[in-house]
Amino acid sequence: MKKIAVIMTFSFLISLLAVTALAQETLNLIVPLPLSGFQAKFGEMNKRSYEIAMEEINAGGGIKGKKIVLKFEDSMDRPAVSRSIVKNAIDVRKQPIIFGEYSSACARALAALAEEEKVPYLVVSGSADVITKSGYKYVFRMTPQSAYFASGMVSFLKDVVKPKTTVIIYEGSEFGMSSADDFKREAEKAGIAVVWKEPFIDAELVGDELVYYPELKWNTSVVKALKPDVIFMAAYTKEAVMLMDQIKTEQIGAKIYAGGGAGFASPDFVRKAKGNAEYVVTTSLWSPGIGYPGAMEFTEKYEKRFREAPSYHAARAYSGLYVIKNVLERAETWKPDDIREALKSTNMITAFGPIKFEDKEGYTNQNFMETLVEQVINGRFEIIWPEKYAARKCVYPIPK
Repeated sequence: MKKIAVIMTFSFLISLLAVTALAQETLNLIVPLPLSGFQAKFGEMNKRSYEIAMEEINAGGGIKGKKIVLKFEDSMDRPAVSRSIVKNAIDVRKQPIIFGEYSSACARALAALAEEEKVPYLVVSGSADVITKSGYKYVFRMTPQSAYFASGMVSFLKDVVKPKTTVIIYEGSEFGMSSADDFKREAEKAGIAVVWKEPFIDAELVGDELVYYPELKWNTSVVKALKPDVIFMAAYTKEAVMLMDQIKTEQIGAKIYAGGGAGFASPDFVRKAKGNAEYVVTTSLWSPGIGYPGAMEFTEKYEKRFREAPSYHAARAYSGLYVIKNVLERAETWKPDDIREALKSTNMITAFGPIKFEDKEGYTNQNFMETLVEQVINGRFEIIWPEKYAARKCVYPIPK
């Protein structure tokens, strides 16, 4: 019996050493994403892109000799759930840097947590202005803020459409409200009168259950009567499709229909809205044709594997993991303050574009990028603005 006990103890110690050695050879990172619910498509797009980057980085030797192991956890796009996932990653797993999430609401919750815990957070997605306007030292955002989406769209409208009036229809989330407010401010600055601004309603509470409407609730008759030059909309994919369907059904005329990125810039929007998506313009952040190093290679790999074109959401997530790699390789140690210093000094070009975190215009640790405008032409997104990046000339006036 003694001999058996000695052998079992020895085997246990060998196993423990093997597990410890394996842990030392890997960098385990938890990534919260909406993998179920209405934002699941965006979560899936981000997950796919992180995985492609992880495979490439690991094939190249990992980060400081450690292979990356990503563990994706479903936040269901609920800020409280996302916060709980990341709190566990910080407290239990001692994760040195956090990243992930999609919506502004979840990103904002994680930004507050990161600042409380003094752990660096790379905001890959989530464009609400407040995230980097809160003076946080440990929060760094690589995606442009919603104000820059608005200014890019208004620049296009002012030069090409020359509208006098606009209405704004938006969803009542952090993203939707920030997008609507920013567009209103930029439009009025450009002399475009905002004649109507309202959130659409997509559901109501019946008892304790959230019941979704078959169509969105907003004042279609008022908007139709106003005959605005521009209808600007901020929504995710499902609602973007529903909005354009209602506009067609109700025959609500406008010189042009404009989306504030997000759902309007998703390949699913074109696929599901079909003809209703044609000639819609939307803000965007990226196109493989711009020529950033690695952009075409990523696009080809994504298309081959998933049989669909990647949007800017995918390129942004893919590049986000490369930013993590760059930062961790430059950091003196993997202690929070050393990683924060490495983030602060980041200056690199990714497949998504240039990444440099700056303090200006009231923002802290914000990456500033030029906003693009795309138009759906023959069922494909084409860059039409700014002119120096344009792949096609804008179709305007749009055919009735």
